[in-house]
Amino acid sequence: MQQLLKVYGLRLLAWSVLSILGCVLLARAELSALRAAFETDARISHRLLSQRAVQHEAVLATLALLQPGASPGEADPATQRLSSVYPQILSVQRRTPGMLWPSTGLQEAELASQQTRAAALTNTDFAAASGRYQLVLSAQPASYALLIDVHSTVPWNEWPMPVQTSPVRVTLEHAGQAFVVQPGRIGDAGWRFEARKHLSSVSQPFDVVAVRQVGWHELPWAAMAVWTLGVSAAVVVWSGWQRQRNARRRAEELLRVGQVARLNTLGELAAGMAHELNQPLTAILANTQAAKRLLQDDPAELPTAKQAMDQAVAQALRAAEVLGRLRRTVERPLGAPAGEAVDLGQAVANALYLLEPECKRLGVATKVEVTQQTSVLAERIALEQIIHNLITNALQALDRVPVGERQLTLHIARGDGMGVLRVVDTGPGIAPDTLPHVFEPFFTTREGGLGLGLSLCETLASGMGGQLQAHAPAARGAVFVLSLPMAPSK
Repeated sequence: MQQLLKVYGLRLLAWSVLSILGCVLLARAELSALRAAFETDARISHRLLSQRAVQHEAVLATLALLQPGASPGEADPATQRLSSVYPQILSVQRRTPGMLWPSTGLQEAELASQQTRAAALTNTDFAAASGRYQLVLSAQPASYALLIDVHSTVPWNEWPMPVQTSPVRVTLEHAGQAFVVQPGRIGDAGWRFEARKHLSSVSQPFDVVAVRQVGWHELPWAAMAVWTLGVSAAVVVWSGWQRQRNARRRAEELLRVGQVARLNTLGELAAGMAHELNQPLTAILANTQAAKRLLQDDPAELPTAKQAMDQAVAQALRAAEVLGRLRRTVERPLGAPAGEAVDLGQAVANALYLLEPECKRLGVATKVEVTQQTSVLAERIALEQIIHNLITNALQALDRVPVGERQLTLHIARGDGMGVLRVVDTGPGIAPDTLPHVFEPFFTTREGGLGLGLSLCETLASGMGGQLQAHAPAARGAVFVLSLPMAPSK
């Protein structure tokens, strides 16, 4: 159960990591695309506004050069037509020698223009509805001043963003004043993009400020949901493939264990047959030898009978030799692997892994209790065969009780230099008159059983220097205790 939970936990972790990583990458890609679009719009806005600012300087320079209406009292038809050509220029003012500007701001701006020989800014008023400011250029014989409407300065027909619906806020800022060119939508949460750049004009030192607030709702939730579903599908497919591979491996292991079990059962059967046939063969041998002596003492010569008895004796000796050799081979097979240090807990885990489908099918609750990590001196295949048989017997017993009462506990501990495994089930138990015979060959209480499984387990345990015992608790169930020598410490 713990191993199953660990597998599910790893799969959940893999799904979570892949889903989160993919969603983060998608969100970052979307934010990068939004930032790139924002920066492009900000550059275009700055370029358009800079072009208009430079245009204002060019208009002033042209007026100073041409000096339209230079004679006193003469009207200025050229300046009167400027508003129709440049709607952002609300009015043009001219100061000739001997005249004064209507405001001190214009006078100071002209003095500044004389010093810099460039247009000078004055009377900036961004608080007005459309925003206004004036540009003054000092010239001879007349100086000129333009009253400029900020809102009309924006080339709306070339503007890169829809003014009313765009989320980007664009402002012109100067000396603590700000004129909102485009309101945008600025929230409190999310990611904030900002671009600030001076207009490409010395006389109009305004900052073009663009701000974009990306809210959580603008993330690519649909793409992230599709990615998450795709990862989920991939994890499900991968899990199915893993289950198929594990099932195939489990089947191969079961086949291998089954082959070993069949070979061991065959060996146990051969040993039993050798034991059972040895006495009759010994009797046949003794009787035929006696008959031979009697026939030899008889004065009657019976060559045919003597020859027959000789053949019987030879066949009896041959049978005894064959069966004896078979028994010796079963009890001490040639090339049997020597004992090695085997982790008892790992051997239990391997057996439970092979029998996991059967446990699930029967609804058996399994629990492994490990007091200490225990390494025993054993032959790994033989040890796994013993544990496999003990668990299989427990499952067969649990199949005869209600599902809610089916519990199997495997407890691993140490004691007196031995590694001890206790296999405890809550099945119907072992009858008192049956308990002394459970390890006898060919003894069974299960229909269709050969009665060789527990006998084989006891034989294997004894061959490894251990022992296998069975107990019947007073309440119910059965307890099998396997003890094997501890492996030497490294």
